[in-house]
Amino acid sequence: MKAYVQKSVRKMYRMMMVMLALLASQTAMAASHSDAPLIKQDPQANLTDVYAFIGTKYNDPTQKMLNIIVHVRPFSEPGDGVIYDRFADDALYSIHIADPSTGRTVQRYNFQFSSVTGGLKNQNTILSYGLGTEAGAIMEVGDGRQNYVQTYTVTKVGPKTKRNGHPKEMGRLLGKGLLTPPPNLGPNTTPEYNDAAGFAISGAADVTELDAYTRQTVHELPSGEVVFAGPREDGFFSDIPGIFDLLDDRILGSDGLGQTGDGVDGFKGFNVLAYAIQIPVASLPSYAYTAPFSDFSKPLPAIGTANGVGVYASVSRSRVTLRSIKNGTIHRGGWVQVNRMGNPLFNEALVALRDKDRFNRTAPSGDKGFETYALNPELASLLNFRFNLGLVDQDRGDLAAVFIPDVLRVDTTTDPVPLAGMGDFHRLGFIGGDLTSGKSSGWPNGRRLGDDVIDIALTALASGPDYTTVTVVGDNVNGNDQDYHWVFPYSATPNAGTNNRKDS
Repeated sequence: MKAYVQKSVRKMYRMMMVMLALLASQTAMAASHSDAPLIKQDPQANLTDVYAFIGTKYNDPTQKMLNIIVHVRPFSEPGDGVIYDRFADDALYSIHIADPSTGRTVQRYNFQFSSVTGGLKNQNTILSYGLGTEAGAIMEVGDGRQNYVQTYTVTKVGPKTKRNGHPKEMGRLLGKGLLTPPPNLGPNTTPEYNDAAGFAISGAADVTELDAYTRQTVHELPSGEVVFAGPREDGFFSDIPGIFDLLDDRILGSDGLGQTGDGVDGFKGFNVLAYAIQIPVASLPSYAYTAPFSDFSKPLPAIGTANGVGVYASVSRSRVTLRSIKNGTIHRGGWVQVNRMGNPLFNEALVALRDKDRFNRTAPSGDKGFETYALNPELASLLNFRFNLGLVDQDRGDLAAVFIPDVLRVDTTTDPVPLAGMGDFHRLGFIGGDLTSGKSSGWPNGRRLGDDVIDIALTALASGPDYTTVTVVGDNVNGNDQDYHWVFPYSATPNAGTNNRKDS
């Protein structure tokens, strides 16, 4: 009788788990960028930007690398003590290498982070930073003054192969126990980030100029990749508040084209969390693909051939999460993607509300189902409504060629590209004559920190599909409020907590 009862209980438990899994697959499989309603409720899994461009190894200028930097957790407040922002310990943060034509993932790097509550040196204090086994300023990552330190593992996953008739992914651990730097609380706690006035120092030209915390948390893996994860300044710049107030007149500025650069940056002063990788180009696959703005011997949109890879990022969570007082939190059912991002702006500015969450729970290989949003951009219709511009809002194959499938396409045959602040860099990429090895140095050939993707996209929207006349138009914000680094991890030093005003 006892065995029968135990068997029945186990059966009921399995049935309950199946029901919960089914429920999760119908309700929790949604989100991605903050453009979608459901991911807005999950900031730690909310991607903001993906950057991918050709450069050199952080400590070896002779080795060509593909840099991929992913920003997550939008509008992270620098002074948000006492905990400050950490990576979710129950999420899977991924970087995908994909076929640029189909969007199919061929390699994936997974980042997983340690407990947000464990690993404290001193549990009998309110301070996560500045007091552990001793009190004072943090001078080295993980020292006695840094009470809480988050670590992570990196795993590389290859393409699915069949075993016993079933597809299976093969993963390889590349690194574990990797340190993340502390947040920038301010000069009293994290002085190595800041100048004498307490403001973040950024714009390092080489690895020796990086602050101590960042330098100590750039990890070279035995497999050849280089990784970093930690707090950074939000490198995106745009008057998104003005754009989404039904295209406020201020975005066009005094010149009527939004190019004077004295507009309102809605992202000024905020931080993000970043996870990043350098991958030796020699170790990457290479795919031939057709790309717009690629062969500048031809008239715009300059469609030509290229060779390289596609890149996108995703964040996943457990299909089922059970919480109990006695047993803590239990995760079941494998990973479910809750958001993804490749190109900037696609989900935000083109995909309709009805499909935003569905877009975020799918893979780029299925993006043909979202092509209509690139072919028939509502944003062009809205610009016509507000400013009577006469933009073409149908049959925009030039835009579909950029956004479908939604992966950043990077031509890996080019030389390293110039970076923001260098003399030959131009925020508008090919529009400003910024070419590398005959290709655009910036988006939509990959994307660099500092690429003015809003202005590039609006210029394409205003000038295409035939580009007989190129009209440069933007949102009147022409650059970031802080200098980027010229060396991995490239994203600027995080803003200081005690100097976190957004209007000065």
